[in-house]
Amino acid sequence: MADHAVPHFHNEPGEAVIDVGSKEFMCIGARPPFDHPHIFCDMGDDNEIICEYCSTLFRYDPTLGATASRPAGCSWMDPQAA
Repeated sequence: MADHAVPHFHNEPGEAVIDVGSKEFMCIGARPPFDHPHIFCDMGDDNEIICEYCSTLFRYDPTLGATASRPAGCSWMDPQAA
């Protein structure tokens, strides 16, 4: 079993760029129930990635916590997982 959860981020506000504190995460598009299929994004050695489903540009910011985003409202946690 994994020792950490994979962070989830959304772009419901329609931001041009979302800064995130993790290089591996799930993009869900918008918040449920309007989310798209949850897409696993892995930046690898890069510092940005575009979600292949919704075309949101995510940029890695090492000053943010692993589950944090800028704008802050773009982080999402499944209430059932809490």
